[in-house]
Amino acid sequence: MPIDPAVAVGAELPELKFAWSHSDVLLYHLALGATELRYVYEQGLQVLPTFGVVAPRFHETAPPAVSFPGIDIDLARVLHGTQEITVHAPIPAEGEAVLRTRIVDVWDKGKAAVIVQESTAVTPDGASLYTTRSSIFARGEGGFGGERGPSGKVEVPSREPDAVIETPTLPQQAYLYRLCGDRNPLHADPSFAQRAGFDQPILHGLCTYGVVCKAVIDAVLDGPQQVLSFGAKFAGVVFPGETLTTRVWRDGAQLVLTTTAADRPVLADAVLRLTED
Repeated sequence: MPIDPAVAVGAELPELKFAWSHSDVLLYHLALGATELRYVYEQGLQVLPTFGVVAPRFHETAPPAVSFPGIDIDLARVLHGTQEITVHAPIPAEGEAVLRTRIVDVWDKGKAAVIVQESTAVTPDGASLYTTRSSIFARGEGGFGGERGPSGKVEVPSREPDAVIETPTLPQQAYLYRLCGDRNPLHADPSFAQRAGFDQPILHGLCTYGVVCKAVIDAVLDGPQQVLSFGAKFAGVVFPGETLTTRVWRDGAQLVLTTTAADRPVLADAVLRLTED
């Protein structure tokens, strides 16, 4: 059985020690299409909060494997479902940390399963740097009798958005983003993409996630230091070269977002929470 919830839920994965440098941050920002000096020059470098999501595995070159305690799934069946990061302190431009991860839930959606992980990055002196929570959507792996889980629906205000941001992506963007540690062939190999049900390779969901976070920071905030957390559901695919349209509503101490590409939903249930400063 590819999924055994009794084994999977609560399982702790091996700790992962990792380090990052200015060069890693610069490459990540360039892979998102950044051109602003504060993102592409080491003097005064500001780190986008979404870098924390990729930092632990930034130097990996092998395709990811979906193999955890109680879980063993073909990579071609898997899509990124949701992603959230909460920063407990500004991410420095270089440093080291330990990532501690556990599987917190496995949900049965009938025709698919959803596997939820939570990770915390801790600095050498024991301080929590940031926490991530993510889910993967495994097609054809449901039907094992588990709970469906919450919907996670975020209501969009019933008024015109406070901002509309147009962000073009690059035709070669997926090739650039692969250098940030995600070598899933879905984003480069046409034959693998077809086996996964797509006509052509698609852009990494986490690339879209980072591009949108940066676009919102640049358009409506003073800088990355204003972001407390950013979470979103991956509602559809982006093909490299398409333009992203992000609508932003201010709602107290948070921003509610939706993103589309060619009128297709891309990010949904997206909320960017602001620091109190």
